[in-house]
Amino acid sequence: ELDRRAGEAAAAREAAAGAPEEAAARRAAAGRVLAEAKARHEAAAAKLRAAETEDREAAEGRRQADAGFAAAREAQVRAQAAVEQAEAAAQSVGARMVERLGEEATLPEPPEDLSDAAEEKARRKAERLAREREDMGPVNLRAEQEVTEMEERIGAIDRDRDEIGTAIAKLRGSIGHLNREGRERLRAVFNRVDAEFRALFGRLFGGGRAHLALVGSEDPLEAGLEIYAEPPGKKLATLSLLSGGEQALTALSLIFAVFRCQPAPVCVLDEVDAPLDDANVERLCGLLDAMAAEAGTRFLVVTHHPLTMARMHRLYGVTMQERGVSRLLSVDLGVATELVEAAP
Repeated sequence: ELDRRAGEAAAAREAAAGAPEEAAARRAAAGRVLAEAKARHEAAAAKLRAAETEDREAAEGRRQADAGFAAAREAQVRAQAAVEQAEAAAQSVGARMVERLGEEATLPEPPEDLSDAAEEKARRKAERLAREREDMGPVNLRAEQEVTEMEERIGAIDRDRDEIGTAIAKLRGSIGHLNREGRERLRAVFNRVDAEFRALFGRLFGGGRAHLALVGSEDPLEAGLEIYAEPPGKKLATLSLLSGGEQALTALSLIFAVFRCQPAPVCVLDEVDAPLDDANVERLCGLLDAMAAEAGTRFLVVTHHPLTMARMHRLYGVTMQERGVSRLLSVDLGVATELVEAAP
């Protein structure tokens, strides 16, 4: 009997000696999984930043295009006003010249009466004509050239306006395409998440029903999200009217619904079981086991609940054997159970 026990003890020591190597291998595997998760997260973050940059550039381009279009419109109005003013001035000068030339052309024949009164009348008329000529001011000999230059400027402004209008139309088309694609994707993802949320809610609560709804606007890009839940034995209500534990389970149902639509290799949960009772903790742990089996996800759970710790495969804890000196310990519950069962 002593030999048999000695052999069992030796076998247990060999198994315990191999446990650190196995633990190191598992830690290495977990490290690789975590590195892959970080890489995927960084890639997703980079795509998100690129999409946000494109959106900002599109908005800035649209703003600049609108500003350019407004400036072009203003310049066109000023140029048109200048042309109209120049044309009016030219017409006025022409009319006054025709009027003066007409008066000179229709002057009466020199009177036979060359008395002093007739001479004085002729002198006054000559002075009046001289004053009117001075009032006309100098003739702008470059008026026609200035009108031509102004018309060329108006043509250039019109071309710039057409180009800006074309750019604005393209930007609006791109924005419309992005908005349509965003609405389609949002509706598709919303429907998937809602279906998963309904199923997980009934599973965590052991019955009842719940659903998601877009509120506030018919456009999904501008609408808000409302959560409606009906736990077993209660009426349908919004999330804010539920108790603390019911709110926690409903929120977990929504989080896991989103997670199941796009699972990740690693998921960290920080004391999500704190407001739950023992029965709900058991349901939560059962759901974690099922999701780990379905998607191969590793769940890292920060908890102080003994039932949650009992359902985990490995425990990590921090101890302080000496004042000011902490130590990280890990326990594989499967190996520990085998060692306990193998102990005499």
